[in-house]
Amino acid sequence: MNQWKKMRERAAFLALADGEIFRGWSFGAPVDAVGEAVFNTGMTGYQEILTDPSYAGQFVTLTAPEIGNYGCNPQDVESRGLFLNGLVIHELNAPSNFRSTESLAELLKRSGKPGIAGIDTRKLTVALRSRGSQRAYLHVSGEPVTEAEAVEKARAWEGLDGQDYAARVTAGKRFEWNDSGEFHVVALDYGIKYNILRGLAAAGMRVTVLPARSTAAGVLAERPDGVFLSNGPADPAAVRYAVEMIRALLGKVPLMGICLGHQLLGLAAGAECGRLKFGHHGCNHPVRNLATGAVEITSQNHNFALSSERLPSCLEVTHINLNDNTIEGIRHRSEPAFSVQYHPESAPGPHDSGYLFTQFRNLLER
Repeated sequence: MNQWKKMRERAAFLALADGEIFRGWSFGAPVDAVGEAVFNTGMTGYQEILTDPSYAGQFVTLTAPEIGNYGCNPQDVESRGLFLNGLVIHELNAPSNFRSTESLAELLKRSGKPGIAGIDTRKLTVALRSRGSQRAYLHVSGEPVTEAEAVEKARAWEGLDGQDYAARVTAGKRFEWNDSGEFHVVALDYGIKYNILRGLAAAGMRVTVLPARSTAAGVLAERPDGVFLSNGPADPAAVRYAVEMIRALLGKVPLMGICLGHQLLGLAAGAECGRLKFGHHGCNHPVRNLATGAVEITSQNHNFALSSERLPSCLEVTHINLNDNTIEGIRHRSEPAFSVQYHPESAPGPHDSGYLFTQFRNLLER
């Protein structure tokens, strides 16, 4: 209990670029950081969120008020490390779970990532919803930084727009995920999650993972039956090399994309992409499948979306977000390619969209 008392005595604050300050106490690594403040509406799955490379460059605010209850463990990680810039929560609890091997605070500290607790996350969420995602500065180090200086540091940060974060989070090397499967799939790693690879393997695919900057020639040299375009962080318009690679692959091999991979496929086919006001982050977003009429509850993590006003005629919209009517899925009308904006691997999240891996397999069979 002394450990928790000492942490609560470490004053900290989050400064938004528009000047608003949220005060609390620090946990995790005692290092200051800049990042983009967003909010995640999931009720659970904080360890999977921490290890999702799509959160690179962001301060993730968890809207669920009680965090840390079940601790952390090596089995629930979704990548090789923590990629977010910081964690923002209301109440940090001590772990009480038989699977826990370390606390949330210990995981953050070991990974060099800062956290702030004790703030009014409801007020922060309302601010981000009304004024949009914001550049921010998280002060937890105890070094002499005033609130006014922190606001200026937030404003001076380059932000995520126009930044290629896929190149920062990719593993950067070729590796085999599994050694058996009826079909051979190459997965491009723009920030891929482990459960995506598990989902492809469970659908009967042998998966080879290639780094983000792979060329079309390099992909085709693997002689794949299909190509998977993974999730990833930041601005798809900055990942021009991937757009060119995908454009070269269209019509040569079946394609499936999710999240960033969905946006990149759209750009390769001639679509345009823009920034959402506060993004979609959480595992409870309703999406309508236009082919079946069914509503899927989905897991999402993105700040950008394809523009419905400038969609080329070669693309058909297959899924729509029921909260704001943004595009959640597309398919190419003449080539074997489709994608969705959300995360069908559900880690964390519901399993409503797991059928998409089977849909990809069916595309390979044809």
